[in-house]
Amino acid sequence: MTTVNKDLQKERERCTFDPLELTHLLDGGVEKTAIRREREEFFLSDPQLQDTVPAEYKSHKEKYEDAIRKGCRVLEKVQELQEQGKADMDVFSQVLGGMLGSAILKDGNPLTLHYVMFIPALMGQGTVEQQGYWISKAWSCNIIGTYAQTELGHGTFIRGLETTATYDSSTQEFVLNSPTLTSYKWWPGGLGQTANYAVVVAQLYTQGQCKGIHPFIVQLRDEDTHEPLPGIKIGEIGTKLGMNATNNGFLGFDHVRIPREHMLMKNSQVLEDGTYIKAPSDKLTYGTMMFVRVVLIKDIARYLSKAVTIAIRYSAIRRQCQITSDKPEVQIIDYVTQQYKLFPQLATCFALSMSAEWIWDMYNNVTAELDQGELERLPELHALACCLKAVASSDAAGGIEVVRLSCGGHGYMSASNLPATYGLVTAACTYEGENTVLFLQTARYLVKAWRQAISGQDLPPTVKYLTQLSRGIKQRPWKNTLTCIIRAHQSVAAGFHV
Repeated sequence: MTTVNKDLQKERERCTFDPLELTHLLDGGVEKTAIRREREEFFLSDPQLQDTVPAEYKSHKEKYEDAIRKGCRVLEKVQELQEQGKADMDVFSQVLGGMLGSAILKDGNPLTLHYVMFIPALMGQGTVEQQGYWISKAWSCNIIGTYAQTELGHGTFIRGLETTATYDSSTQEFVLNSPTLTSYKWWPGGLGQTANYAVVVAQLYTQGQCKGIHPFIVQLRDEDTHEPLPGIKIGEIGTKLGMNATNNGFLGFDHVRIPREHMLMKNSQVLEDGTYIKAPSDKLTYGTMMFVRVVLIKDIARYLSKAVTIAIRYSAIRRQCQITSDKPEVQIIDYVTQQYKLFPQLATCFALSMSAEWIWDMYNNVTAELDQGELERLPELHALACCLKAVASSDAAGGIEVVRLSCGGHGYMSASNLPATYGLVTAACTYEGENTVLFLQTARYLVKAWRQAISGQDLPPTVKYLTQLSRGIKQRPWKNTLTCIIRAHQSVAAGFHV
């Protein structure tokens, strides 16, 4: 039987709200809370998904092998839920995400990119025919894929990617090549030893002209032997600050030929004779990145919430120093300096969680509009995804470090789970868009919106407040209402443009 620390129990009894009601709010309802808890029990009680030896005491090879074993076992259990009629699409986000997923695989999952980027890329960039063929193979795990975009020499500057895909109309094939060392793909999760296919982003050349970056599906390894195919140079990049079971890899091509049909052609096409048909918008190529950025925000909020929960519970039971000599040492959560460290991060958890739900709904709405040929809100979604991904990962990484320090020496120990959580979050400050660049993209969008506002042009919903405020910010008496708080934030935001 589990015994609750008396100080922790005392703090819970002093709570002025119903914690269960808040839980339901964060989960999305009573039913979703019940489903989440049932799934947590279903997965975490499985002996095959529990560690007998802490990851810190395993070699790099052992960490990867353990992650593959666990990853396969997780998929087996997902199939069990599907057979019982208890699985929906949310189960994949849960077992791969920052809550249940990171509880099972604490140092990353080599199969995550297959579900989070490979399959979404097929869905977002492939034609109906391509989706019908490839997605069925991917969902059944007959093939394991990854998403190969970033190169050793180019990450943020996507237009500068060096990998080439040159169309040969005589054979109706694309020839993929890595002309330089810096053109090698670098960082894709699962690429090191796991994946046998990849969506590869390369510079498209046809009829002697470069048409910019486009996605191609490429087989990397033999489906039976798992050996690299001719012309494929592939391997793992080595250990990192965190996520050491993700199996990040490198990939080079030596004039590798693939069929014309392996270019994902939902948006742009290359006809048999090499004629190029341009997509309605260049930003459609970045659809997969926008999807991942939107998903990341929710995961980042969950990582921060884990760290804050650990630090607050620790602060409730840790006693340090006597204020008066005749009384016991004080709970450190009662010190104002400790509250100053913890409470802003707790508030940030709620802000990020709610923002994540909001941007997810917007992403789904805009995606539906794109399928109907409506592109008006695509720039707005792109700007918001850039902004929230950068803000969430930057604030969470800084926040986790703050709460780790609030736990003193115990926060430095691996047993606290704070170092591992920090390693998972700080990586997000770089991948899927380096934060400094994303902040600058956000600033550029806001400056453009401000210019449109002062010229009287109509603005998208999320920046529409600039239209009225561009005419002059008027001082108004303060009222403790939500409307007043919102207007105050809008005034402050608009003030930065003046």
